[in-house]
Amino acid sequence: MSQSLLAFILFALASSISPGPTNLLILAHGARQGLRASLAPLLAACAAAASIVWLVGLGLGEALMRHPLAQQAMSWAGVLWLSWLAWRMLRSAGQPLQRIDSKPLGAISAASLQVVNPKVWMMAIAVIGVFAAPSLPVWQLSLMFLLIAIPCMAVWALLGVGSTRWLQTPGRLLWFNRSLAALLLISAWAAVLS
Repeated sequence: MSQSLLAFILFALASSISPGPTNLLILAHGARQGLRASLAPLLAACAAAASIVWLVGLGLGEALMRHPLAQQAMSWAGVLWLSWLAWRMLRSAGQPLQRIDSKPLGAISAASLQVVNPKVWMMAIAVIGVFAAPSLPVWQLSLMFLLIAIPCMAVWALLGVGSTRWLQTPGRLLWFNRSLAALLLISAWAAVLS
């Protein structure tokens, strides 16, 4: 294994497993809906992120860098959407975990979130800028990113599923949802304000 490939794998692992808006939503979804229901949004989010790496490698990243208004519009759309999701999470903070009645995060919503998530675009630009080379073509970077991102995001879903029994206590559930809503807001606004 070449050093550049190992460096890319470590970068992809760190960026995929670290807390971010999508991982936090998958955690909450896993707690409310279970692992099976979390698979579609999880796979859609990972596929969207890998597609963004591929599109940036094909030149979309350069086009975005030349149009700062487009970057700002995407960033603000992402922050507003994430703020709305955090508000929904906060409003339902004390409601008991009900897998049937709660509205699940859909695959299209999870993929769309990646499209407007500034963290994903900056990660994709970094991947292409640092790791793309003749020995590591763009399609290979995208595919490897996808294969690394899926188990990393699955860990977040499993953390949510594993917390379900602990969250049966109303006080713990309230604390959990309020904390996730706050973390979601912080991660969304930190990306735009930085």
